[in-house]
Amino acid sequence: METTINPKPASSDVQEPPSRGKDVPADVSDASVLVDIVCRALDDDKAEDVSVIDLSGKTSIADFMVIASGRSSRQVAALADRLLRRLKDLGVRPATEGKANADWVIVDAASVIVHIFRPEVRAFYNLEKMWGLTSAPAADAPQTPPVPAPAQDSARLGA
Repeated sequence: METTINPKPASSDVQEPPSRGKDVPADVSDASVLVDIVCRALDDDKAEDVSVIDLSGKTSIADFMVIASGRSSRQVAALADRLLRRLKDLGVRPATEGKANADWVIVDAASVIVHIFRPEVRAFYNLEKMWGLTSAPAADAPQTPPVPAPAQDSARLGA
């Protein structure tokens, strides 16, 4: 007895599997589109001090890093939950860490990594500085005056 295997006809809606094993729809597979969606979502939910760091050429873990602050642990958790819901609605399956304490929640959306901090924790870790961005001091941070350069005595210099 012969068995015949009928191949399935080619479908026009079959897509290549996305990189990193995540199911990402075509419209959000571009990192720049995804980072724009993340930033708009955080802004809509009243996140503070949102920064975007372009990691292209610096690391292979992601293309962009988004750093934002919430005023309290409760707001940090809410920002993370709402962002997760929005990403899942788009078909992105992000991984998370830190939701239990909500001092610092990380949302890994493949090509975009999102860090949501309480302000004190963000100031302590200072990820912007670690990745080469210089950030302005926070408005409520104590300002220390610059130390004046020592005056040079022209007599000692032989002039």
